[in-house]
Amino acid sequence: MKQDPASLTARQAASQIRQGLLSSVDLVKACLARIEQSDSLIGAWSHLDPEQALEQAAELDRVRRSGFAIGALHGVPVGLKDIVDTAGMPTERGTPIFAGRQPDADAAIVERLREAGAVIMGKTVTTELAFLNPSRTRNPHNPDRTPGGSSSGSAAAVAAHHVPLAIGTQTNGSVIRPASFCGVYGFKPTRGIISRRGILQTSASLDQVGVFARSLEDAALLTDAISSYDQTDPASVPRPRPAMARGAAETAPVDPDFAFFDMPFHDRLAGDAREGLEAVAETLGKRVSRLQPADTMTGLVSVQATIHEYEICMHLNESFDAHWGKLSPVLQTVVERGRKISTARYEDALAVKASAEKFFADFFVEFDAIVAPSAAGEAPLFDQGTGDPIFCTLWTLAGLPTITLPLLVGDNDLPIGVQLIGPAEKDDRLLRTASWLQTRLAEGAA
Repeated sequence: MKQDPASLTARQAASQIRQGLLSSVDLVKACLARIEQSDSLIGAWSHLDPEQALEQAAELDRVRRSGFAIGALHGVPVGLKDIVDTAGMPTERGTPIFAGRQPDADAAIVERLREAGAVIMGKTVTTELAFLNPSRTRNPHNPDRTPGGSSSGSAAAVAAHHVPLAIGTQTNGSVIRPASFCGVYGFKPTRGIISRRGILQTSASLDQVGVFARSLEDAALLTDAISSYDQTDPASVPRPRPAMARGAAETAPVDPDFAFFDMPFHDRLAGDAREGLEAVAETLGKRVSRLQPADTMTGLVSVQATIHEYEICMHLNESFDAHWGKLSPVLQTVVERGRKISTARYEDALAVKASAEKFFADFFVEFDAIVAPSAAGEAPLFDQGTGDPIFCTLWTLAGLPTITLPLLVGDNDLPIGVQLIGPAEKDDRLLRTASWLQTRLAEGAA
């Protein structure tokens, strides 16, 4: 029986399109059919124009037939979180404040996606201003559960096979946590690997771009496509990027060494998540070292909150003042708290952040990766919020590359991810380590 194109990975689809075995139009039609079947229940999309998507696909098919050069994602549909500016599509940022907002220009990553030949399928739902207040999106595995946030729609769309790839962002846990809840791969590269130009800024110090996919190789493929130096982004790293796809495909020359921190907030872990992580550690055996964190390390959670809340008020202050009544009570509380943070306290937090970055630069001399929870457990019930981001906070603050692997299943048959954290700007090494871990665990289960 012929495989449904919507179930193909991005690599498979791109290969078949390149060989003329599949058209981009047929792939987009298959994805649109999946969306038609399930999005009324899931609610992953904030903007979808099927005619526009099919027009893009038809043009890309014409380009391929004409013998022109094609990119790594030629003809492959990608969903964009609705805080990423896209010419010709609304970008409303999950809030009535920006209802009807239509950017004139593409964000840097959209330029890169177009260059790679991707079909910009549409905009995926985000929480209010990519922060705390839950969106309408439901978990594809169980609509009574949350998909997580703030990249709610991107994670759900990939999990539901609406698209093979999607873009998200993370300022605390907004890629890793929803990927864990939805049972897909979520990868947040080192801060500065991907340009943030044209993306809603809630924290210049913390905002980072990430990706969702249904395979490790696809996550690497998409990250390679959107990575670039951008002199307009002050966080952008002015050096060559790690080769993500090559890293994911490489065999580790020696078995990697892992660290596991027994954090005091691990008491928030659900029993099934704790048992699953212990099983992973048992399989790793002597390859994993259990460490007790210093008090200063656990204090980084409050440092992240200080920076995030101060900066969202700094960046969006005029919008908050002009549209206060359109903010949710959840966001109003955050803004009121953020406005009380003194400049001295904020600058102290930035200094601690810099110290954390230096600590981890030295730490990874001995270890290839840290293994950690991706989230507290299975996706919570929808009315309980988007889940606790604390298991991502430290790594996001330090700007480290992180990936969640859909390795575990909880008591309610819902996915639970395992998170790996690697050294800054050695994202390819982290992906190689992730591939090694997947193979080792598969061998252990055989």
